[in-house]
Amino acid sequence: MQPSALQDPADLPDLAHTHARPTHWLATATAIAAVVALAGLLQPGPAGATATPVAPRPAPAPEAATADFPLECGGGPHKIAKRASGDLDGDGNPETVAVVHCEAGSGTPPSGVYVLTRGKGADAPARVVATLVAPDQHKNVTELAVRDGAVHATLLGYSSLDVPRCCPDQKEQVSWAWEGGAFVRATRDEARSA
Repeated sequence: MQPSALQDPADLPDLAHTHARPTHWLATATAIAAVVALAGLLQPGPAGATATPVAPRPAPAPEAATADFPLECGGGPHKIAKRASGDLDGDGNPETVAVVHCEAGSGTPPSGVYVLTRGKGADAPARVVATLVAPDQHKNVTELAVRDGAVHATLLGYSSLDVPRCCPDQKEQVSWAWEGGAFVRATRDEARSA
């Protein structure tokens, strides 16, 4: 005798896994969400997208007013007549070039031209690292600029001690560029008409 293909459901054993309960649906949904989240984390980023490194910002130019200039003013004050800033040595940070002279009641005091760099430390004053024109050269500076990594200036001077200090009779267009660890001067002389 063969068993019947149709059996009475009451005769079947009770199988717990054949009945869907809310906890089964919740466990299944949680497992699927975890798999989807993990797959999203493991996928590669978009093609060609790379993080661009951010270049550090250069430090601000040194403040000329904080520097101690090698200028003898006989106990009197000095004056910063002109200033210009730019990167002169190619390190990515600007230097400041300052034209400084002693304050005088009358006449035209000679100028000094100084290159300043930032002081060592956050609040340290600017430091003089080069003297391009010393006051004892008896020059006056009428124009100053920093362009293309070089200092450009117009210097007025005197051909002899007989020329009155009010009226310089020489004019030079000069520039200084940083080469081999020093500032190298280039000059173009011009005679001034009186």
